[in-house]
Amino acid sequence: MRGGSQLTDERAAVRELHSLIGGPDIAFAVIFCSPKYDLEAIAAALRECFRGTPVYGCTTAGEITPFGYIAGGICGIGFPREDFAVAPVLFDDLANFEIGPTTEKTRAAVAERDRAASIAFGPSAAPTKGFALLLVDGLSVREEQLVSAVANALGDTPLVGGSAGDDLDFGRTFVLYDGRFVSNAATLLLVATPRRFSAFKTEHFLETGRKVVVTKADPANRVVMEINGEPAAFEYARIVGAEAKPLTPRTFAAHPLMVRVGGQYHVRAIQKVNPDNSLTFFCAIDEGLVLTVAESVDVVEDLENLFSRIGDELGELDLIIGCDCVLRNIEIEHRAQKNVVSELFMRNGVIGFCTYGEQFNSMHVNQTFTGIAIGTS
Repeated sequence: MRGGSQLTDERAAVRELHSLIGGPDIAFAVIFCSPKYDLEAIAAALRECFRGTPVYGCTTAGEITPFGYIAGGICGIGFPREDFAVAPVLFDDLANFEIGPTTEKTRAAVAERDRAASIAFGPSAAPTKGFALLLVDGLSVREEQLVSAVANALGDTPLVGGSAGDDLDFGRTFVLYDGRFVSNAATLLLVATPRRFSAFKTEHFLETGRKVVVTKADPANRVVMEINGEPAAFEYARIVGAEAKPLTPRTFAAHPLMVRVGGQYHVRAIQKVNPDNSLTFFCAIDEGLVLTVAESVDVVEDLENLFSRIGDELGELDLIIGCDCVLRNIEIEHRAQKNVVSELFMRNGVIGFCTYGEQFNSMHVNQTFTGIAIGTS
């Protein structure tokens, strides 16, 4: 069950959403919420409307709804109890992240997921296959450590996720757990289902021959002070041909940098330029790292190919949970392709949000479209 609302009043928006995705047959719900709302009012309305039904989610940098891309609304998914069971985990105090407790919590949740599947679908169904959805404070700077520890404890359970946003304000982002919005935290949902599903990741970039080296950095805060021995912002602007222009999210979206890991290239997206002309990244960065300037290909063609492959694999689709990097959204808008992509999302049942980064299995990545496609029952 999918739904969304663009009403500006918090209680009215949640009531409209609940009318579309709530009810006694729902095991749990996942929502994606604009930070423009009063989050305390949203949380109170969710508790009032959904009552005993658990609701999880996060704040966004844009929402993907049954009516396409929007900004300033709320959307969500109601998971019917006949086909879905969930074991939730809250990882709090990410600023003081520790591998051991994270691994222990995840393993306990795996066992709880199997118990929940046995109750929901019968003893013969355990262990039922399932997937993991991870929603993380997008300003925590802990995604790499967290997703690595969680994925290691999950074994062969596929994991996807997104980093919560705040409309490019870069002030504070939140995840929703147990009826309240919290920051410096992450919500992990281990979902069991007998339905067919597929985890996916796609990006629309190719590497070029232009390479640079990070020569001074603050890895703990994902800040690069120097590239090729020069102030990072000046050198980045030079290599992408943007010396005479202000560096904006649109520039970063159009000219990402990539790193090669395990024989594959992954985007290391830039979040912002700082007053001292350093650059803050959305992803892990370190001194000595060799980066390659990326070149974009047609994002619409890439998405059409993705949805075609998913359809060939799963047949008729019920839902796609999508985590779409905010920089992709900016590029799509700049290329005047937003209506086309929205139509593609609507046609393929995508519900999700624009992120500050994405998770896929054991990796935290940038400028990708990542998610879980779920077939009909």
